[in-house]
Amino acid sequence: MKGIGLTLPILLLVVIASALGVVYSKYQSRKLFIVLQNLEAARDEMNIEWGQLQLEQSTWATHGRVEGLAREQLKMTTPDPGAVVIVRP
Repeated sequence: MKGIGLTLPILLLVVIASALGVVYSKYQSRKLFIVLQNLEAARDEMNIEWGQLQLEQSTWATHGRVEGLAREQLKMTTPDPGAVVIVRP
């Protein structure tokens, strides 16, 4: 009889501790999910920016643009066919 009287309060404390553990676990889970969503949004923004930078790089490196800059800024021209020397081993 004495064992039953002592067991009930202990079980009540264990149940309350377990319930508090579940609440805390759920709270932490929600906090971490919010952090995850923020990180995924930042990742998506960076992926968009990366795509834009790749597009910009490919635009700046086109053959026509490089050739135009060589002609304008470096005053380069295509050599006459007679001035071309082919070196063979």
